[in-house]
Amino acid sequence: MKYNLLGKTGVLVSELSLGTMTFGGKGYWKAIGELPQDDINDILKTALDSGINFIDTANGYSEGLAETMLGKGLKDLGISRQLVVIATKVRIRMGAGANQVGLSKLHIADSVDDSLKRLGMSHIDLLYIHGVDPITPLEETMRGLEDVVRDGKVRYLGISNHPAWMVTKANGIADKMGWSKFVALQNYYTIASRDIEREIVPMALSEGLSIMPWSPLAGGFLSGKYTREHPVAGHSRRDNFDFPPINKPKAYDLIDAMKLIASAHKVSVAQVALAYLLKKPGVTSIIIGAKKSAQLVDNIAASQLALTSEEMNQLDNISALTTEYPAWMVERQSTGRFPE
Repeated sequence: MKYNLLGKTGVLVSELSLGTMTFGGKGYWKAIGELPQDDINDILKTALDSGINFIDTANGYSEGLAETMLGKGLKDLGISRQLVVIATKVRIRMGAGANQVGLSKLHIADSVDDSLKRLGMSHIDLLYIHGVDPITPLEETMRGLEDVVRDGKVRYLGISNHPAWMVTKANGIADKMGWSKFVALQNYYTIASRDIEREIVPMALSEGLSIMPWSPLAGGFLSGKYTREHPVAGHSRRDNFDFPPINKPKAYDLIDAMKLIASAHKVSVAQVALAYLLKKPGVTSIIIGAKKSAQLVDNIAASQLALTSEEMNQLDNISALTTEYPAWMVERQSTGRFPE
């Protein structure tokens, strides 16, 4: 397993991280997964034995149950707290109260305390804000995040599902005030949806922020179960929970190409999709989730798959984004700018 730096820190995280969205299955999250504790412990052991040291959860997953079961699983396995890097999140509604949602100082403080209780831990290694809060000023949010860092409850900060301008504005506020800045981004990123390459990836590369792709297999669509001939896989998450959105005709073209590459390497289509993303600029750790240990083992094997430059170019071309303004104007006006 390869390890990469977490942003501009000295912390090393595995290039694959274990996602916990399948843990528990309470409420809304049942469609994604409802793993019981014994299965969770098996998956945790498989991940840790493979060299994964980075685990991603969220307070909202299964209404807090995923955090509880993660904490219990690590305790059951006797895993030293210093051997794992734990990331969780704040933003999603956690109760019926008017203030049990969002990114106010109040909710950040309450959520961090609640997460620590559920996890059974004294601190969170990486805390993401889980999405945009349209009514809370960024100054308020950054102050609230600084408070939990100064209290020793959180070590590093991350941001998820935000546009690039908000990330840079938030970090600008933190820089001006001498507060902690975001070191990592968590975004939807897959070969079937490369949208973040327009603005977010260039910003991350410029600012030295780690990119942690979520749903790298597009909600299971790139698992190899789905083809034009079999648009419904049966007993798969995508059948009942068709998310995240993708351009399915284009995705089928990708699957056709990846099946040929997978056959040449004697690996699964899922491994090709993950190996492709591992080679993209700025990617630090890809979040993979699983309902079964065998599925996790297959995904982990992607870290050993080396795609050729020809294969990468082929997949790049099929999955390429349509150039949008201002990119096409920047490209046009850059012509002749460099001396020959």
